[in-house]
Amino acid sequence: MTTNAANNPPASTASGLAVGVTIILGLAGVCNAMQGVVGLITNEFYVATQKWIFQFDATTWGWVQIILGVIDVVAGIGLLSGAVWARILGVAIAAASILANFVWLPYYPLWAVLIIIFDVFVIWALTAHGWDVTSVNDR
Repeated sequence: MTTNAANNPPASTASGLAVGVTIILGLAGVCNAMQGVVGLITNEFYVATQKWIFQFDATTWGWVQIILGVIDVVAGIGLLSGAVWARILGVAIAAASILANFVWLPYYPLWAVLIIIFDVFVIWALTAHGWDVTSVNDR
């Protein structure tokens, strides 16, 4: 018996969600790395608009963002192969990214909130669905 996407909507939905989360995680990683490179190259580019309790050096922040970005991309590539370690790493790095972007709020509030929303979606998608890309495609 053959099945197609019309006869099996949960599998196709989960497959689409898996690819979507992988793309979002990868794009967030690239954006985090670019944000970090800007912080390294031009220290004066990021200026806090208000005095908040937490402040830090933009160069240090640049390295943190680059490391988070690289790990995001690695987790995204691992998710494409259906690795369980990639799901765990994806959840952990998205949670770390939420914390990092919360601290980044005084510098770029709109950007930080946007990345936090993406990270919340990634955590939801990786934890709410018991799937990986390979098991979905084998159905």
